[in-house]
Amino acid sequence: MTTWVENPEGGRARGPVAVGRAWAEVLVRPTRFFRTGVAPGDQAPGLVFAVCVAVAFAGSRFLLDPATIPTAFGGPALSAVVSLLFVAVFIAPASLHLTAALQTVLLIVFVRDRAGISETVQVIAYASAPCALAGAPVPALRAACALYGAGLLAVGIREVHGTTTRRAVAATAVPATLVFGYGFRGLDAIATLLAQWYII
Repeated sequence: MTTWVENPEGGRARGPVAVGRAWAEVLVRPTRFFRTGVAPGDQAPGLVFAVCVAVAFAGSRFLLDPATIPTAFGGPALSAVVSLLFVAVFIAPASLHLTAALQTVLLIVFVRDRAGISETVQVIAYASAPCALAGAPVPALRAACALYGAGLLAVGIREVHGTTTRRAVAATAVPATLVFGYGFRGLDAIATLLAQWYII
């Protein structure tokens, strides 16, 4: 699950510009992106992409809502820097691969002929694209990002593993809830919105 292919055929380009291009493409043309941008064994760009999204989420959250910065490392600035490093080096990679392992088990149940684990890792990584914007303390935005990410995950699994939309949705329901509902705080945002609407 940690294979990095130096020059995979059909894989993503490397570098900051490539990350930005992938982010825009997966948001605007997800079906085409997942059909052409995911290559067997090409996990490096996907992992970098997921780390960038996680750091953007956590960084904007710390910036716009300083109360969320952990206080275990001294002052707010140092705590924010250490926390972002922890997110980039440990939390994002570990979460990505653990989720991919769970998704692979579910795919065994729902999809008979499927692509490899590496492709699943990449799909989950790129499906997180909307959540780069989810750090702002705006429940509607955070909920929209989480729902869009869950939709991208289902689309990616459908395209990369060659299955139906129904099977893709069923296979991604639990991973999407974990990643977008809990990891990116989508469920909290949805609960806040429902409470506001109920009060209104």
